Amino acid sequence: MRNVSEIIEHYLKQTLLQSPNGVIEIQRNDLAERFQCVPSQINYVISTRFTIEKGYLVESKRGGGGYVRIQKVELSSQGTILDHISRTVGDHIDQTTAEGLIYQLLEGEFITTREANLFKAAISREVLAFKLPLRDEIRATILKAMLIALLSR
Repeated sequence: MRNVSEIIEHYLKQTLLQSPNGVIEIQRNDLAERFQCVPSQINYVISTRFTIEKGYLVESKRGGGGYVRIQKVELSSQGTILDHISRTVGDHIDQTTAEGLIYQLLEGEFITTREANLFKAAISREVLAFKLPLRDEIRATILKAMLIALLSR
């Protein structure tokens, strides 16, 4: 059985898919009431599962009429994808951000589950047993090289 966070995430993703412009605006309290949870549970889901690394832009407005706006960043062309990879990875990248990028490419069906698992294995901190910041620099170089080679077919 799925937990509340997974149910909320699924609901938000389905709502985004049904949105004509790829943007949704929600109120934390309304969503918390709908799923019978506390608003901090909504905050947790949004802050951990709707990150820029995973392909989402989140804007939050606090106050009485506050809302959260979630927008899916679409990677539609190969040039856009390669540009996004270059910007996201840069000269160094931590493991969490790298895995978020891999997740985004997997979710967009630009890479397969098998390829995603290979990427994760190659860039893990257990494999890259170097001290920081060298580890993040090596991870960036490996990740960019692998993704560009794969996606430039």
